[in-house]
Amino acid sequence: MASGLDLFKEDQVKEEKVDIGRKIRVGIIGTGWIAEEHVKCYKKMDDVEIVAAADLIPGKAKAFFEKFEIENVKCDYPSHKEMLDDESLKLDAVSVCTYNRQHAAPTIYALEKGVNVVLEKPMCVTLEEAVEIRRAEKKSGKILSIGFQPRFDENMKMLKSIVQSGELGDIYYIQTGGGRRKGIPTPFGTTFIEDETAGIGAMGDIGCYSLDMVLNSIGYPKPLTVTGYTSNFFGTNPATYARKNHPEYAEKFKVEDFAAGFIRLEGGIILDFRIAWDMHLDTPGDTIFMGTKGSLRVPSTECWNGSIGGPMILYHDVAGKGVQTEIPMLKNKVDNFTQKMRSFIDAVKVGGKAPISSEEIIINQAIIDGIVKSAKAGKELTIEIPEI
Repeated sequence: MASGLDLFKEDQVKEEKVDIGRKIRVGIIGTGWIAEEHVKCYKKMDDVEIVAAADLIPGKAKAFFEKFEIENVKCDYPSHKEMLDDESLKLDAVSVCTYNRQHAAPTIYALEKGVNVVLEKPMCVTLEEAVEIRRAEKKSGKILSIGFQPRFDENMKMLKSIVQSGELGDIYYIQTGGGRRKGIPTPFGTTFIEDETAGIGAMGDIGCYSLDMVLNSIGYPKPLTVTGYTSNFFGTNPATYARKNHPEYAEKFKVEDFAAGFIRLEGGIILDFRIAWDMHLDTPGDTIFMGTKGSLRVPSTECWNGSIGGPMILYHDVAGKGVQTEIPMLKNKVDNFTQKMRSFIDAVKVGGKAPISSEEIIINQAIIDGIVKSAKAGKELTIEIPEI
């Protein structure tokens, strides 16, 4: 036992040398807030050249690159199609940074054009869209990586190591979720809360991270059934936006600010999930893995910034006595977002596998889609992911 737990105390970060010989030509689709993070990362990479951008709003892309002092970017494309149709660009990859409802179309079109894609989370809005994305990816033979940067956090890696080590025995129950006491994301307008742009609310913004944390740790088993619940009591209340002087946002709010799901997974595992943008609690609960040999508590985090909320606690028995072992927090030498982008570029350069595969994330999307559909139907539903 001691030798296994000693591994949990070590900083497992490994520095890797990167071949920067060939420049990767990149295009940006959508120049909103999240695109800023992509561009900041690309600017650090000597082997990446941003050559083009597309945005539906005239002049937005041009102003975007002026802000970042990046020159020689062709950014007068009104849509992803015009940009991807321009053969003179010779694009190697694109970052899809649009709002949720527009994740599928540019991703599919880019793959059909033979261009590699890093797609921001959530993968899309519906399972049907996710299936079409997967089919386009498989047909193209290109790389599609989904934007779940918490995967690269050293504490998240340690969590998976603990679960996979066998210290917990057979996992039979998982509780996960979290959220914000006051955190409906409207600092940049209503893109996150309108159905025509977002499609899904708290689940697409932060719930998908919570699901990925636990599903990745247990190897992404297939979901079998789901009972879902969604509500929007706070998002549709004008008083919620009083301090922001935008009471009209309440009328625009058409997604969920709270969601819960009870999911049966292959292997006899129960997943109890809940996520909130707004609630009268600091958290709806920590993440908990319950196993036949031990259990693990993972402290919740308020904003899902990429790590966990504090040291994990392993509960197990020694000589018939219940004991607790604290797993020290690990430090990252490189921020998670940079690692996400670097891993994608490296995969493109060597023709490797997607760092975060759609084969896994489609399961994440199927659960979110199942919660939405179950909540509307008012009953438990079977989750069926078509063969691709």
